[in-house]
Amino acid sequence: MKKILFLLLGLIACTCCLFPFYWTVVTALKPSSKVFSLPLEYFPWPISFENFYRIWEKRPFARYLINSLIVSGGGTLLSLLLSSLLAFRLRYFPVSRALALQRWLLIASIIPPTLLVIPVFMAIKALGLVNHLLGLILSYTVLNLPFGVWLLYASFSKVPRELDEAALLDGFSRLGILFRLLLPLSRTGLAVAGILIFIFCWNEFLLALTLLQDQSHYTVPVGIALLSGTSAYEIPWGEINAAVTLTTLPVILLVALFQSSILEGLTAGALKG
Repeated sequence: MKKILFLLLGLIACTCCLFPFYWTVVTALKPSSKVFSLPLEYFPWPISFENFYRIWEKRPFARYLINSLIVSGGGTLLSLLLSSLLAFRLRYFPVSRALALQRWLLIASIIPPTLLVIPVFMAIKALGLVNHLLGLILSYTVLNLPFGVWLLYASFSKVPRELDEAALLDGFSRLGILFRLLLPLSRTGLAVAGILIFIFCWNEFLLALTLLQDQSHYTVPVGIALLSGTSAYEIPWGEINAAVTLTTLPVILLVALFQSSILEGLTAGALKG
């Protein structure tokens, strides 16, 4: 009985989580004239791809996707690089100081990015990078740095320090220890950090809206939010749902490709030995 109840609760939870995305896909596959038609159609027929055609051919959605890939990929790679270097340096701190810094990093990583929009904008404006993708990449790097250092330091801490000393005796440099020893041994933590940072960069809206002023530089969240119909008072719900569907697919594929690494990283340390 307990197993049946547990499976039932799990099925209800999965349905609640997946139904919004399912309804987004269903709405995207409906003609515009049937989006609000009654009774509701949970399995639209015939399937229409006109919404996908419109956002791809009549909107600069491909440009938005390219911008998001550049910003998210650049922000993720730069965040991982700097986080690895800082976490590696933190590895050689005394344990008490390292733990204290870890607490501050954890506190910094949970500060809502919306509270930092104004100071980040002023800093990027001082650098002359407003309305540049590089400015957004640097902003995302700074915002994700505390979380990246905190997570990678935890991964590095599981590698015995004796391996560092043995590597030094074998002629490794400090950077050689990091890139040839620690990072390969901490690949699960690196994968988890990279995926979570990429998802943050891919989905972030407010900072992108603040820093990007030219439509040709818009990322996907900004482009979707500013989609309009034939008039300022018309909202093209079918096109918006088609755009959301296409935007969600890269994240789903990324998680599917690295699901084993994610599970291994999330369960690391749960068992002793």
